[in-house]
This record gives sequence, C-alpha cells and structure tokens, in this order.
Amino acid sequence: MATESVPALRLEKVGVGFRGVRALDDVSFDVPAGGVSAVIGPNGAGKTTLFNCVSGIYRHEGSILLDGEPLDHMRAFRRAAAGISRTFQTPALLDDVDVLTNVMLGTYVRTRAGLMANLWRTPRSNREEAHAREVARELIDQVGLSAHAATPTGALAHGDRRRVEVARALVSTPKLLLLDEPAAGLSDADATELMDLIVDHGARTGTTCVLVEHDVALVMRYASTVAVLDAGRLLACGPAEQVQHDPAVIAAYLGTEAEVDVA
Repeated sequence: MATESVPALRLEKVGVGFRGVRALDDVSFDVPAGGVSAVIGPNGAGKTTLFNCVSGIYRHEGSILLDGEPLDHMRAFRRAAAGISRTFQTPALLDDVDVLTNVMLGTYVRTRAGLMANLWRTPRSNREEAHAREVARELIDQVGLSAHAATPTGALAHGDRRRVEVARALVSTPKLLLLDEPAAGLSDADATELMDLIVDHGARTGTTCVLVEHDVALVMRYASTVAVLDAGRLLACGPAEQVQHDPAVIAAYLGTEAEVDVA
C-alpha cells in the first residue's frame, strides 16, 4: 500500500498583517519535495512576505512545516539551522569582503562549532573552517567565479553578485532554498544558466527550490508546481501547466495565455 510523501514545505492558514493591512490571509498549500516550485503574482501580492514568514523574519499566524516538522516557534537563525536558506530581491552581501568569505558565511548556520566558536579558533573550528573553505571554493567554481574568489563583492557586476548570493545559499546544502527574483536584472542567457545550475545542484543534493519570479516564462520552464497569490490570498496552486490555463489566474495576473507561451 502506497504512502503519501511528506511535502518539503507545508503552509496551513498562514497570515500576517501590518497596521491592519492583511499582507497574507489564510494561505495554505504544499510544496512537493525535490525540484523547483514557484510562487507568482502581481506586485504587492505577498510573495516576499511569504518568504519572510517561511524564513522566520516575520512572525505569522497559522503553521509552517519543513519536512513535516513545525517551525512556528523558531526564530530565523533556528530555521536556517533546520535547513532553510534564501536569497533576496537585492543581493545581501558584504561588499568590502571577498567572494570566498561571503560564500563561507553560508556554512556557519549548519556547522557544529558555529560562528562564535570559529572566532575562538578551537581544533573543531579549525577543521570546520577548512571544510567550509573547500566546499565554498567548489561552489564558487560551479557558479563560474573562481577567478574572482579574492575579489571584494562590491567590485562585481550585478549578475556576478547574484551568483555569489546563490553560492552562499547553496553552500550549506539546505533542505529548502528560497530564491527571491534571482533573474532580476539578468539577461535571458544568464538567468537560464543560473537556473540550470540550481536545478543541477538540487538534483545532486535533494534540495527543494521555491522560486519567486516575475518572469513567468522562466517560471513555466522550470517549475513543476506553481502557487499564485493575489492581494495576500492564494488564487490557485497546482501543476504549472494547469495553473497557466486557469481562467482566474489569467484574469488576475497573466493577461492572456499567449503571454506565457514558452515554446
């Protein structure tokens, strides 16, 4: 008898308000384990707010579960340690610090010694730092920035800065990767190359990726499951092909089916 697989991420009646305005209201859906899923919607729909709830930046109503385990009472750093990693609409990097160090920062949430122990130079922290450096260099090579490992991130072009942030998010091998508009400001070729890298990494490590993106063609090309938000409420959720042709989604967001033709 087949058993139902546990979703990588489950949201149950998630809500959050700011000064009486409901940014999210009673949002419930599942993200299947593995591969790429996406959250789309017009500006102000609540997409980034949803990511902030999942990652623990915002307190929220309802329940959020990672691999069936509730996260509701965990602060952001505990959720990161549990296996949630994310990027931001604008890359959040230390501009005066080199690429290698920026990427290595992503390992400290999952190491036993932790960041503070690494500052005190114990034998455990020395071993973990050596391993973190090795893994970080591998990720930097994968995103094509080996020649810039010692370059301050503030000196990099926008597309390369996004690559650094993705490498930092992936270096801890998270269970769940939240990507907030990773293709913003990138050419079609660069966006495709970055997404191919993320998909390949996820296939090798089992990381589940959830994508917030305004490029609907990119979403439909990579995402197997799509959730659509409108004014803080869930409008639809299901297989990408099904959502693409949902009349309510077309009316509220996509405009016409021709606009999202990815053939």
